[in-house]
Amino acid sequence: MASILRRLPWPGRAWKPIAFSNSNFARIPLEEKIEEELFPDYLASRYYPVRIGEILRDRYQIVGKLGFGATSTVCGRRHVALKLFVNSESMGKQLEHELSMYRRISTSAAKHPGREAVRNLLDSFNVSGPDGFHRCLVHPPLWESTQTFLHRNPVRRLPSPVLAFILRRLFLALEFLHVECQMIHTDIKVDNIMFGINDDSVFTAFEEQELHEPSPRKLVDDGRAIYLSRELQMPKDWGAPVLCDFGSAIIDDREHLEDVQPDIYRAPEVILEAPWSNQIDIWNTGCMIWDLFEGGHLFTGQGMEHQTYRSRAHLAEIAALLGPPPRALLKSGKSSHKFFTDQADRERFLAMMRKMLQWDPVKRSSAKELAEDEWITTSI
Repeated sequence: MASILRRLPWPGRAWKPIAFSNSNFARIPLEEKIEEELFPDYLASRYYPVRIGEILRDRYQIVGKLGFGATSTVCGRRHVALKLFVNSESMGKQLEHELSMYRRISTSAAKHPGREAVRNLLDSFNVSGPDGFHRCLVHPPLWESTQTFLHRNPVRRLPSPVLAFILRRLFLALEFLHVECQMIHTDIKVDNIMFGINDDSVFTAFEEQELHEPSPRKLVDDGRAIYLSRELQMPKDWGAPVLCDFGSAIIDDREHLEDVQPDIYRAPEVILEAPWSNQIDIWNTGCMIWDLFEGGHLFTGQGMEHQTYRSRAHLAEIAALLGPPPRALLKSGKSSHKFFTDQADRERFLAMMRKMLQWDPVKRSSAKELAEDEWITTSI
């Protein structure tokens, strides 16, 4: 972190902002929707009208747009990434919650081996826009997510040594969060694990590209500019992966019953509305590993008649793989009766699943036989 902070323009130190005066940029037609405008609930007034070259807090100059999201836009200034959120009124308590998680991380044991495997927050401040205040979070810059890295491989899976390295870092990060911070992440997925950058030349190249080939942009009637994002070039020296995004993290200080986690990664206790704790992060990680190693989801939650996620279908997949759930878990779940009405019903359901999920194709029942299965006929 010292090498990052040493290059920032601290108050009292002389520094010369970069002059982005090249007006030879591609103009995007007003009727063409780009970047954040493509979100269904996009409202221009929620976003800060950021300008490349703009200086924030007298020490951060925006030199380019790295990406965008439903709640924020990410811009770069040499060795830091500035994440500008939509206005505070639109964010409500969500932003303060994320900040409180970062504060909890920053005050926890710095010597824990998992500390460096968690993304750090360097600074945060508010900027005033035409429609209210916008919070800006300052992070060390990262390159790309594990998901993007995965897609670089034509077979859409990671080699065992690479996967093992990523997982060791992830487990260290979770140990730090669970034990030292008393936090549960609840949202572990491949795009929340990102690689660092140990190569400063990518930032110099980024600035040079913006100076000589300004980003295409859409100039809106109210004076705002919407820029196309610019990618960082591939670093010569990657940094180790870190766990990111603590907007959904929860303090592990009581019994939890909230509905959390990405659908296909939901732990059984979450689906059944049974009490849950930090073990749901482990289940979540186990499901995600399958994505990375096998290039497809372990569970999809899609039923035979629906192409959308269904809790019942998800539980059926889990039961087919692991067998029936333990009685104690069913008794503790508020929604268990919706999926497992009694022991006989569970056995009939699992018997039907076994008729389909057989190693030997010859042993699988026909569609005609399944249509008249006992569980189906007694459940309709």
